[in-house]
Amino acid sequence: MRRLLHGLLGLTGLLALLEAAPRLGLVDARFLPPASEILRTLAGELTTAGLWLALGETMRGWAVGLALASGLAVAAGVVIGVVPGLRAATSSTVEFLRPIPSVALVPLATLLFGPSLGSTLLLVVYASFWQVLIQVLYGVAAVDPVAHDTARSYGLSAWSRVRHLVWPTSLPYVMTGLRLAAAVAFILAVTAELVIGSPGLGAEIQVAQSSGAVPTVYALIVVAGLIGIGVNTAVRLLERRVLAWHPAVREEVAG
Repeated sequence: MRRLLHGLLGLTGLLALLEAAPRLGLVDARFLPPASEILRTLAGELTTAGLWLALGETMRGWAVGLALASGLAVAAGVVIGVVPGLRAATSSTVEFLRPIPSVALVPLATLLFGPSLGSTLLLVVYASFWQVLIQVLYGVAAVDPVAHDTARSYGLSAWSRVRHLVWPTSLPYVMTGLRLAAAVAFILAVTAELVIGSPGLGAEIQVAQSSGAVPTVYALIVVAGLIGIGVNTAVRLLERRVLAWHPAVREEVAG
């Protein structure tokens, strides 16, 4: 309750500041409308079908891209981590490709797919893939060598070792990567729509900005922020459920 109260107090203070700044002339109201006007515009936008259709497109790109990136990253991370010598052979390639910003692929995405879902997926998958892959590699590397040698001495097959030893050890790392990738995927989904013009919330923001509807721009930004909070909360709940057996999660829930 104390954490919730502090959060509400902080939100109230922010709204009060946003309401007072343009009305007192500290900022130009043409570029930053009062909070009451933004919230009024937001309430009006929530009643329109166009906003919900745009949100559906954004969430579809986010969900499909995140699922593809996570599946590919988990499979690649386990194979690279388990096969002897493969991690050393691929480390330079991973370190070369991972720092490349996804927005640098915007021209390629536009050339290949144009303003469509394909462009969004290209950026989302590329950005999210590395978040999960690196965590999976850390998880596979965290397997106890003694436990690994014991499992091999008992005659467990490679698949059994992955299923009963590597996967349980890596799962906390996988969930951390998924939590990071979920936020990155949503950011890139909106960015692709905003820059390339793919259907979705970002495209609606771009249209509002081009038409000079400043309150609508801020209202849609608020929607994006709320969706981002919802995405993070949902992934955190999934993480707690999947890792209910993990001591760290038990301590967090008990606290």
